[in-house]
Amino acid sequence: MTMPDLNLLVTLDVLLTEQNVARAAQRLRLSPSAMSRALARLRQTTGDPLLVRAGRGLVPTPRALALRERIGPLVHEAEAVLRPLQALKLDELQRTFTLRCSEGFVENFGAALVERAAAEAPGVRLRFVQKTDKDSTALRDGTVDLETGVLGAHMGPELRTQALFRDRWVGVARPSHPLATAGAALTPEVFASSRHVIAARRGVLGGPVDEALASLGLERNVAAIAGGFVAALALARGTDVVACVPERHTENLRGGLHTFALPFATPELSIAMFWHPRFQGDGGHGWFRGVVGEVCAGVRG
Repeated sequence: MTMPDLNLLVTLDVLLTEQNVARAAQRLRLSPSAMSRALARLRQTTGDPLLVRAGRGLVPTPRALALRERIGPLVHEAEAVLRPLQALKLDELQRTFTLRCSEGFVENFGAALVERAAAEAPGVRLRFVQKTDKDSTALRDGTVDLETGVLGAHMGPELRTQALFRDRWVGVARPSHPLATAGAALTPEVFASSRHVIAARRGVLGGPVDEALASLGLERNVAAIAGGFVAALALARGTDVVACVPERHTENLRGGLHTFALPFATPELSIAMFWHPRFQGDGGHGWFRGVVGEVCAGVRG
C-alpha cells in the first residue's frame, strides 16, 4: 500500500481557506504553477474536483466543504506535534511522577520532595514505590519515571544516570551495647565476633562489609537476617545486635541509636538516580530530576 503524501494536507488546508490558487501559492511560498500541480494531485488523490470555477473565482465542492471541517484541526494538531517544546509552566503541570527507591530514601528525602513539589508545581503528585531488586524493567517500560540506588555495573547501558551523593558504611547499635563504649578497643576481631543483623534482600548474604572482613580473614557472627535497613535497625534498637548501614541513607532512621565508624576500610557508595532516555528531553521530567538532585544535595551528610 502506497502511503499518501501528507504534505498535501497543508496544501489542501490553505487552498480551502483561500479558495484562490494564486493567494494559496503566495502563503506557501510556491509559484502559481506549482500550486496548480498540487491541486491536480489533490484531485487525483481524493477523487473529487475540490474547487471548481464559478465566474472568476473558485468555489468548494460538497466534499471539499466536508473536508474543510476536518482538515484544519488535523493540520493544527500535526503542527503542534512537530513544534518545539514550549517553556514549562510548573503552575499548570498536571502529572504523577513515580519514583522507585528504598524505604530509607523515602524516610530521609521523601517529605522534602513532597514539600518542594507542592510549592513549585501544585498539580504534581509523587508516587513512591519500593525497590525490592535491581531489575530495571520498570524504567524501560515506562511504569517508573525515576529510580535511585547504588551506582553499579548492574544498570542497563542505555539508562541515563546522575550522581546524587556519596555514602559510607557505618555500624549501629543501641546505646547500651558494649560496642557503644568500646572506643579504641574496637578492633575488626571484636566487631566481627559481636552478634550481627544483616540487611539482605531476598536473604542473599554478602556485600562490601563482608568482603572487607573476608580480606582480613574474618567473618561476621550473624544472629539475624532482615529484608532491609529499616527492619535491621528496628532489631538493633530492640536487642544487642549490630547493624551495618549506609550513613546518609539512614540518617533519620538511626535516631536514638549509637552510630560508629567501622574499624576497617570499606568502599564508598555512590548513590545515583537513573532514568530511561525516552524522558531525556521531557521538560517535566527534567524539572523532577532537578528537584531530586537539589533535595539530596541540600540534606546534611
